[in-house]
Amino acid sequence: MATAEQIMALLRSHADKDDQRFYSVALQMAAREARQGHQKLANDIKLMVEKSQQRGANLSLASSKPVSLIQQPKGDLQGLLEQTHTPVRLGEVVLTKEVHEHLVRVLLEQRQKEKLAKFGLLPRRKLLFTGPPGTGKTMSAAALANELHIPLYSVVLDSLITRFMGETAAKLRLIFDHIRATRAVYLFDEFDAIGTQRGAQNDVGEIRRVLNSFLMFVEQDDSESIIVAATNHPELLDRALNRRFDDIITFDKPEAAQIRQLCENRLAAFKPTQLNWDNIISAALGLSAAEITRACEDAAKDAVLSQSGSISTDLLLKAIERRKKGQF
Repeated sequence: MATAEQIMALLRSHADKDDQRFYSVALQMAAREARQGHQKLANDIKLMVEKSQQRGANLSLASSKPVSLIQQPKGDLQGLLEQTHTPVRLGEVVLTKEVHEHLVRVLLEQRQKEKLAKFGLLPRRKLLFTGPPGTGKTMSAAALANELHIPLYSVVLDSLITRFMGETAAKLRLIFDHIRATRAVYLFDEFDAIGTQRGAQNDVGEIRRVLNSFLMFVEQDDSESIIVAATNHPELLDRALNRRFDDIITFDKPEAAQIRQLCENRLAAFKPTQLNWDNIISAALGLSAAEITRACEDAAKDAVLSQSGSISTDLLLKAIERRKKGQF
């Protein structure tokens, strides 16, 4: 049977006319019934949700008024969570083969979660992204949300961490209540801010309590949401975190194939065909995907402003060199 929290969440979402949250809670109820062996009831709930969603989609198409895709959290969650929409698909994110395969596996398990549930198995949904800045961690979280047609929420750590003892853990509980009530991708970016090793030299009592709370909440969480923690400094994380995540995915700086793909994607409008890719790749090695993309944008601007309208190898090499020296 539905829990009291789920019933209250249904009533609140109905009162707020928040269809997305209403459907999410209903699907969580279905998943709960399926885990308890009530397959017929679970299937009936899912069927009703699908029919209702289809009616809503048809009404939206028939309406001439634009529909807002972004609904920011309200009340106590305002300022703690930010919903964003980055229209990117997984195929558009330039990643190493290993990382791409990891993310495809996550999507496959999420899409086939009912099949896994029949054998008492759960899909991957608690992920730790590690790697240098600009290597696609945040973009990959957005791609997961878009591929699964669910919202992306970013946790605002500045608002989460307070100087008042006990407040941060209470705010964290609010976030995990939302994770339970609304299926979405939840991104804890710069996660080392709260995941720092306990007992470290610069250990702060409040942060240690927050980490303990996070460990407890993430272990108890049995929602259908996807939790993504991302960090540029995995060496700072507490070891106890590793076993709380279903998958730890390491993002690396692009190699030769990814460098060329990044450049060709960003400069597609200029149709670069006569470039010396060996020299460009050699110069760009060691830069992040974000830095390479910005170097391509710099070269494109130079081409437009110089009225040549074409990208040359020298133009791109100069832009890459400026990025490497930090001369933007």
